Amino acid sequence: MVATKKSSKRGANPAPESSTEAKISTMISQSQKLYAKGDYKDALAMCEAVYVADAYRVDNLLLLGALHFQLRNLSEAIFYNQQCIRVDPNFAEAYSNLGNSLKELGDINGAIQFYLKAIKIKPRFPDAYNNLASSQMQLGNTEEAISTFQMALTLNPRLVDAHSNLGNLFKAQGRLEDAKKSYLEAIRIRPDFAIAWSNLAGVFNTMGERQTAIEYYKEAIRLCPEFADAHSNLGNVLKEEGQVSGNAAMVEEALNEYNYAVKLRPDFAIAHGNLASCYYDQGKLDLAVNTFKYAIQLEPNFPDAYNNLGNTYREMGRLEEAINCYRTTLRLKPDHPHAYNNLGNAMKDKGLIKEAIHCYVTAARLMPRFAAAHSNLGSILKEQGKLDQSLAHYQEAINIDPMFADAYANMGNVYKDMYQLTKAIQCYSAAIKMKKDFAEAYANLGSAYRDAGQLLDSITCFQKALDLNGDMPEAFSNLVHVLSYTCDWSDREANHKKLQAMVAKQMQDSTENLVVPCIQPFHALCYNLPPKMLKDIATLYADKAKLNVSLLEIPSFHMHHRASGARIRIGYVSSDFGNHPVSHLMQSSFGMHNREQFEVFCYALNQDDRSSWRQRIQDEVEHFKDVSALQAGDLATLIHSDGIHVLINLNGYTKGCKNEVFSLQPSPIQIGLGGYLGTSGADYMQYIVSDPVCAPPESYENFSEHLMIMPASMVVNDHKQTARYALEKCEDVNREMYGLSDDSFVYACFNQGYKITPEVFGIWMEILKEVENAVLWLLRFPPASEENLRAEAEKLGVDPSRLIFSDVASKEEHIKRCQLPDLFLDTEFCGVTTSCDVLWSGTPMISKMGENLHNRVGGSLLTSCGLSELAVSSWSSYKALAVKLAMDDRTLLAHRFNLEMNRETCELFDTQKWVYNLEHGILQIVHGHEKGHPNKDVVCDFTYKKSRRPSLK
Repeated sequence: MVATKKSSKRGANPAPESSTEAKISTMISQSQKLYAKGDYKDALAMCEAVYVADAYRVDNLLLLGALHFQLRNLSEAIFYNQQCIRVDPNFAEAYSNLGNSLKELGDINGAIQFYLKAIKIKPRFPDAYNNLASSQMQLGNTEEAISTFQMALTLNPRLVDAHSNLGNLFKAQGRLEDAKKSYLEAIRIRPDFAIAWSNLAGVFNTMGERQTAIEYYKEAIRLCPEFADAHSNLGNVLKEEGQVSGNAAMVEEALNEYNYAVKLRPDFAIAHGNLASCYYDQGKLDLAVNTFKYAIQLEPNFPDAYNNLGNTYREMGRLEEAINCYRTTLRLKPDHPHAYNNLGNAMKDKGLIKEAIHCYVTAARLMPRFAAAHSNLGSILKEQGKLDQSLAHYQEAINIDPMFADAYANMGNVYKDMYQLTKAIQCYSAAIKMKKDFAEAYANLGSAYRDAGQLLDSITCFQKALDLNGDMPEAFSNLVHVLSYTCDWSDREANHKKLQAMVAKQMQDSTENLVVPCIQPFHALCYNLPPKMLKDIATLYADKAKLNVSLLEIPSFHMHHRASGARIRIGYVSSDFGNHPVSHLMQSSFGMHNREQFEVFCYALNQDDRSSWRQRIQDEVEHFKDVSALQAGDLATLIHSDGIHVLINLNGYTKGCKNEVFSLQPSPIQIGLGGYLGTSGADYMQYIVSDPVCAPPESYENFSEHLMIMPASMVVNDHKQTARYALEKCEDVNREMYGLSDDSFVYACFNQGYKITPEVFGIWMEILKEVENAVLWLLRFPPASEENLRAEAEKLGVDPSRLIFSDVASKEEHIKRCQLPDLFLDTEFCGVTTSCDVLWSGTPMISKMGENLHNRVGGSLLTSCGLSELAVSSWSSYKALAVKLAMDDRTLLAHRFNLEMNRETCELFDTQKWVYNLEHGILQIVHGHEKGHPNKDVVCDFTYKKSRRPSLK
C-alpha cells in the first residue's frame, strides 16, 4: 500500500508549510502517480531525492519500501519499512508491507506476525487481512484463510484479489459453486481482471464443461495477451477436449498454446512440461523425454515432470528408468498419488504384483477419489480371479468419474470373464461413446461380439481398433481367428506370417519380463505352428497363471498321506459340466469308477445350466460341488481340504479354465485330460493322458508332462450309454429334410468353420470335380461362413450349389443325421466329439494326420474302431482315398458294415474299459509317488475282465 500520511522531523513544532515542504509534497504526489502507472524507476529516483531532503518522512519511506518491493529489491524494501516503523511505531501499513517482503523471501510465519501486528494497530485494515489470508493459504491452513479473506471482504467488498483467492480456496475444497460465485464477483467489480477469468475457466474445466472453460481462458488472454499461465491452461483444456472428441485440430491448437506460453516465458517450467505431455500423447517419445528433461532443468524440484518423464520411459519399455523417475517424484513429494499409481503400473509390468498392489492402495489412500487407482486395483484383482472385488473397484472408479472410459472398458472385461456378454457389450459401448478413438475398447467389444456369436460385428470392431492403433497384437490375433471362423481367407497367408512374427517377438521379449503372447494356446492349435512354439506358448500362459496367484499369500500345501488301504481320491475340475462336448463324451465315466478303490469328486467351475448332461453327472458321481462362485485360492484350499490325491484338469486352455487353481498345486498329482489337445507347458502338471497314435515316442519332447499312455484312444465317449438309438437306422431323419438327393454321393464335414483351411477346402473341391455326382454337406457353423465358402467354391471352379448347408441341430438330431452321408471328411484339426458322433452313427471317416497331437486324434479314433486304413499321412493320399471310396461302393460298404458291427465291442466306445485303463494308470502313478519315485511315463493297459478291476494293494 502507498501511504499519504506525512510527518515532520522528530521534535519539530508544527509550522506553516514552507516552500521546501510544499516541493517535497509535490514530489511525493508525483511519485505516487508514477507508481500507479508502473513507472517504478522514475518514481524511485524522485523518492530518493525526497529521502535526501527528509529522511524521516513516513509516507516517502513507505513508498520507497513499496517501490523496492516491486523492483524485487527485497532487502531494500525491508530496510525502508523498518525505517518507517522507527519513525512511527504505529504505522500499520509499514508492518503489512514488511510482511509482504518476508513472505516473498519464504518466511511465511514471520510475515504472518507482521500482518497480525498491523491488524492489532488498525483492526479495520482490509489489506492486512488480505495479505494474512494469502499467507495462511500458502501454509495450507485453508479454513483460517477462508475466514480471513471473508473478514477482508467484509471491510472492503471491492478487494478483487481477495475474491479471486477465496475462489481458489473454495475450488481446492471442491466447493465449485462457491468458487464460481467468488470469481464472478471479482469480475463484476473489475471486468478486465484476467486472473479471475482464468480461474473461472478452471472451475468450468473441473466441472467437465470444457467448451465454456475454453471461452473463458480465451477471454483472459484477450484481456492480457501476455498471460502465459492462461495460454498454458488453455492448452490443457484444448488437448483434453481434442482427445475426448477425436478432434486432432484441437490437439494441434493446444500445442500452439504451449509453444506460445514458453515463448512468453522461456523459463516457464510448467508450460514446458505440458508441451512434453503433448509430445507424449502424439507418440513423439524422444522429443517428450528431452522436453521433460528441460522442464526439470528449469525447475529441479518439479515432481510432476519427473512423474510424466517416468510415464514416457515406461511407454518406451525403459522400466528401470521409469521406476527411478517415479521414486524421485515421491522423494520430492511423498504424498503424490499419481506417482504411486504409476509406480504400481511399472511394478506390475515387471511382474512384481505385491509391490504393485501396495502402490495402488497407497495411491487410493492418499487420494480416496482417485479413479485410476481404483481401476488399476480392479485390473489386478481381475487377474487374480477375484471378479466380484474387481467389479467393486471399477464401479467405485466410475462413481468418482462417470466419464472414465477406461474403467467402463475394464468393467466390460470382468463381465466378459463372467460370461455376462450383454453387460460387457454395454460397458465397451459406453467407453467408446466417451472416447471415440478408444482402440482397446473396440478390440474388447470385438471379443465380446465374438463370444456372443456376432462374428461380423466382431470383425468390424477389430478392424476399427487396428485402424486406430496398428500396434495391437492381441486385436490382430483375434481378428485373424474370427476371419478363420467365418472362412474369410482374404490375406490369410500374409496375416498368418505377420501373426507368427508377432508371437516370436513377444516370446523373445518374455526373456526379460513375463509377456504372454497375443495368441492363446488353444487358438495357437489352429495355425501351422511347430510343436516347440506351441509348447513355449503354453509355458508362458502357465507361468502367467502362477504369477496371477502369487499374491494370494496361500502357503504351500502340505500333502496328505494316504492311509494304507484307503481309497484314492480323484478330483475332476471343469467349466464344462453341462451341455458341452466334454460332458457329452464323459458323462457316464465319472460314475463308473470303482467306489471300493476310488472316491471321485467333480468340481464345477460353471453354474448349473439345468441340462440333462449335468444332472446325470451329479446323480452318478459320489461328490459333485458347484464351485463357480469360488476364487482360485479358495477353490485350491477346498480341493486340498478334501484330501484329493489326483486332480484332473478337463479344461487345459479352453474357455472357462482356471489354471490358477492347479498352479497352487493343491494335489500331489495333477493330470491334463480332455478339452485341450496339447501340452500344458506347466511345471505344476505332472501328467497328460494320450495314446500311441496321438503321441508316438518321437513326440515326447513336445510335452512338459510325463505321459499316461492309453492302449487305445485317449478319447473317451459315452455313446454306448446315451445314444443307443443310433445303433438302428433312424427313420425320423432322411436326406430330403436337408436338401440332399438320394442319388448323390454325399461327403460331409460338420466341424466348425475355423477348422476348415484353404488347403483342405481346395482338396475337397478337387474331389468334387472328380466325383461328378457328389455334393459336400457342411454346417452353418457359424452362419457367416456359408457365403465365404460358396464364393471360394466358385473361385475354384465348382458350382456353389454343390455345397449343401444345414443349421446346427440338437445333439440327438445331430447324431441321427450323421447316418445320412456316405463318407465323412475330417479336417487336419480333428473335430473330436463330431468324429465320435459320426463313427458311432456308422458312417466311415477319412482323416489326415499331422505332426502335433491335435492333428492326430482323428487317426487315434479310427484306429480304436478298426478303421486305421482310413487315417492317412498326406493330402494326396487323403484325396485319392476319398475319390476311390466314392467310386468303389463295395469297399465303402465294407467299411460301414465293419464299423456298424464293431461299435458295441471296439475299444473306442467301451467307456467302462477306458475308465479301468485310466484307473490302472492312476494306481501306478500313486504307488510310485508313495514309494518315492514319482513322475515317469506309464502305460494304462489294464487287461479287461469283467470279474477284475485295478487293485489298490
